[in-house]
Amino acid sequence: MTRSDVCGNEYDKAFTVTLAGRSHTFDSFECAIQALAPVCNHCGCKVIGHGVEQEGTFYCCASCAKQEGVAGLKDRA
Repeated sequence: MTRSDVCGNEYDKAFTVTLAGRSHTFDSFECAIQALAPVCNHCGCKVIGHGVEQEGTFYCCASCAKQEGVAGLKDRA
């Protein structure tokens, strides 16, 4: 069995995600999101959808970006 990088749970259906050349092992999508999802620079929520980004800064939506003074970003349809 493989151990989750986040919670340490050993699980026979664990999976590996490779991001930027590094491999991470998880027992659930919740653990993967906790470890890998970017955080909105305005409201602090985990960005698990498309979100928006400007110069390496992530926002969960264009509204949060606008509230941080970022102009010109639009939510994807």
